Formats: sequence, structure tokens, C-alpha cells
Amino acid sequence: MKRLAIALVLLLGACASQPRGTTNEPLPAPPPTGEPADLIGLTGPQLQAKLGAASFSRRENGSELWRYDSRDCRAFFFLYAEGGTMRVRHVETAPHERTMAADPACLSALRAKPASRTS
Repeated sequence: MKRLAIALVLLLGACASQPRGTTNEPLPAPPPTGEPADLIGLTGPQLQAKLGAASFSRRENGSELWRYDSRDCRAFFFLYAEGGTMRVRHVETAPHERTMAADPACLSALRAKPASRTS
């Protein structure tokens, strides 16, 4: 019985030596860079002036997602409130290269022919 108690104490001590929720696994890689400097910080009306009306938009928890579609790709603009104004804070395209979140060729295609609103 004494050996069982010692074994339990040692087992509990081993469990307590590593903080909860930590593992030895490496952190995942950060998202790709490549935010388009000319689009980050734009207000909703400024974004519409550059690209036309979004193909799709959604509001959720104080943020907005605007999607623009071209023949070969889609671009997703994430707008967040800043001083009472919604501004673009992140842009992604699908598809995109592994080294960047927003493919410049996709964004150029959208600038050349603004999308029309479908929803």
C-alpha cells in the first residue's frame, strides 16, 4: 500500500511538471504575407470605388467580409471598425501562392473589370 501511495505521488508530480495546454509540438507557420498596400486601410466606399460592388458580403460581430469574383479567382476583403468607420484590414485571394495571402494578378484582374453585386 505504501508503494502504491508513493507511485501515485510520483505520477501526480510528473503530471504537474508540464503546464496544462502545452505540448512539444512547434507552432504552425504564420499566414502568408503580401497585404496589398494600396487596398489596406480603405473604407468601404473607397473599396467600391476601386472594384465596384462586391459579389457577396456578410456582417458578423462588428466585422464585414466582402468577396469579389473574377473568372479565375476570388478575393476576400476583411473590414473592421476603426473609429466608427469600417476599413480593410486583411485581403486574401483564392487561389494564391504559398508565399502570399493575396495574389497580385488576381487583384489586377478585379481592378480591370469590377464585379457586379449578386447577393
